[in-house]
Amino acid sequence: MAPKKINQISVECPCCNARLYVDPELQKVLSHDPPPEKRSGLDLDHAAAMLKEQAARREAIFKQSSDDIKNQSELLERKFEAALEKSKDSPVEKPTRDIDLD
Repeated sequence: MAPKKINQISVECPCCNARLYVDPELQKVLSHDPPPEKRSGLDLDHAAAMLKEQAARREAIFKQSSDDIKNQSELLERKFEAALEKSKDSPVEKPTRDIDLD
């Protein structure tokens, strides 16, 4: 009598990527292989390059911010001078208060 050949179906779990071996006749799981361990995929050289890139980006953002503040102070000075020139041309008037309207 010939031994019965075992047919197995190998299935990969879509959630965890574990390998399941199923017997189609019994409709049961015969064995399983645990999912492979997840690795970060980063090595030291890549991590060092990323840190240098981030430092350069921070430095560029800081430089841009300081330039913006410098330009903003110049802009405010120009606006102040324009308002001062405008106020010199107009006559001085006493402001009206709410109490004066009664």
